Amino acid sequence: MNIKSTLLVIILTALITGTAVFFIMTTIGPTSSESSNALSEQNGDAVSKEREIIYWKAPMDPTEIYDEPGKSKMGMDLVPVYADEVSEDEDTTERKIVYWKAPMDPTEIYDEPGKSKMGMDLVPVYEDEVKGGVDIKINPVVEQNMGLKIKPVEQGPLNHVIKTYGHVTFDETRTGIVSPKTAGWVETLYADYTGFVIEKGDPLFAMYSPSLLASQEEYLSAYKNFQARKTPLNKDLLESAKKRLAYYDIADQDIAFLEQTGQVRKTLAIRSRFKGVVTHKNVIEGAYVKAGESLFTIADLSTVWVEAHIFEYEQNLVYEGQTVEMTLSYNPEKVYTGKIAYIFPYLQPKTRDVVIRVIFDNTAGDLKPDMFANIKINTSGDAAGLIIPSQAVIHSGEKQLVFVAQGNGRFTPRKITTGVHLEEGRVQVLTGLAQGEDVVVSGQFLLDSESRLKEAIQKMISSKSGTAKEKKEPSQNDGDSFFEEMEDGTESGDDFFQDMEDDTESGDDFFQDME
Repeated sequence: MNIKSTLLVIILTALITGTAVFFIMTTIGPTSSESSNALSEQNGDAVSKEREIIYWKAPMDPTEIYDEPGKSKMGMDLVPVYADEVSEDEDTTERKIVYWKAPMDPTEIYDEPGKSKMGMDLVPVYEDEVKGGVDIKINPVVEQNMGLKIKPVEQGPLNHVIKTYGHVTFDETRTGIVSPKTAGWVETLYADYTGFVIEKGDPLFAMYSPSLLASQEEYLSAYKNFQARKTPLNKDLLESAKKRLAYYDIADQDIAFLEQTGQVRKTLAIRSRFKGVVTHKNVIEGAYVKAGESLFTIADLSTVWVEAHIFEYEQNLVYEGQTVEMTLSYNPEKVYTGKIAYIFPYLQPKTRDVVIRVIFDNTAGDLKPDMFANIKINTSGDAAGLIIPSQAVIHSGEKQLVFVAQGNGRFTPRKITTGVHLEEGRVQVLTGLAQGEDVVVSGQFLLDSESRLKEAIQKMISSKSGTAKEKKEPSQNDGDSFFEEMEDGTESGDDFFQDMEDDTESGDDFFQDME
């Protein structure tokens, strides 16, 4: 009986002690954990009052970025980058006006507000609207080492000279073909080689033709009848016979010779109706030729055409009647002057350029067809606009950027729209800049690299900040659910000990029955 009582007391004591320990752990433990978390939050707040470290970078490679301190790939200690070093240097609460533009024409730019040419109120263009990246700031020592050069945006005449090539060709309006009006045989060939220089009225060849022979006999008969009896009928017959010979391209002097001699000739000379050079000969002496067959091509080279090629974007700068200067490779000091006679209404399918036709006087014979020539067209007029050095423009894909110097080592990338390229390496600016602003013309590619790197880092930081914020909210909920589960566990523990007490009572009943 004493042994059983002692064993029962030991079991009850163990149960009571376990219950007390579990209760202390479930109630006091979380409180001390919360106190620890609060303490760590206070320490974090104290640290956050100091400079905040955004990331760590390698000292020799700013693109090598880490989230925690350590060593770089080269074994060097990482350098911290603070939030105030990558934050924006400008005050974004007030927008800065760069220039004013006309609402109907964005290329009509003004320095001050007012009215456009159409009488409409000018619209302001803000800096953030034309900004092409992230501002950067460098100290004067680095600026000097980079060799940065700055030029102002100027307002001036748009002096643009088109320099292109051209080739000499025949004047089509001074080119002709000689072909006989009747069939026959070429008895004598006077223009017997290509390149033969001929004057108007000179004989090209003499031909025998039955038709010409019959026409001569008819004319001599009519002429003798008219001389015998000068009646109106005989006069009409004489004029009709003479006209038939003229239609065969028989010259008046040959008809007069026929009247003087009174004899029919076997061959008659076919004379040239053109002055120029034989550029194509399709007949030899003794050949039989048909009526309408092309025998000679004659071109007058006293005036020639030059066909010059210009780009699509330059076609609005030329017009008919515009003066053109031309030089040849064998004599570049001599300048030929001509006028634009025609601008082709279509583009060449292979070269994708526009052909313009220029007329040049060639009395001296210096210009020969198929010669290549250097063409210069001065398109300068009364037009004026904003001008910057073309080397200041950075062509970045579809965008065109320049860096504007804001002073105190601060540079802003600016998106612009360029126009025509001008003389002396300059370019017209349509939008994006105002007169008097300073642009970087040397070293801007280094600024562009730094701006792109800074922009990428800022995007990475903002992305990480958003991810961290999203992760933080679920973690708090998880902590609450953890403590709720602990409380649920406490309740289940109470149920467990309640069952143990019930079992103890049942054990007492068991020993009672034993007694």
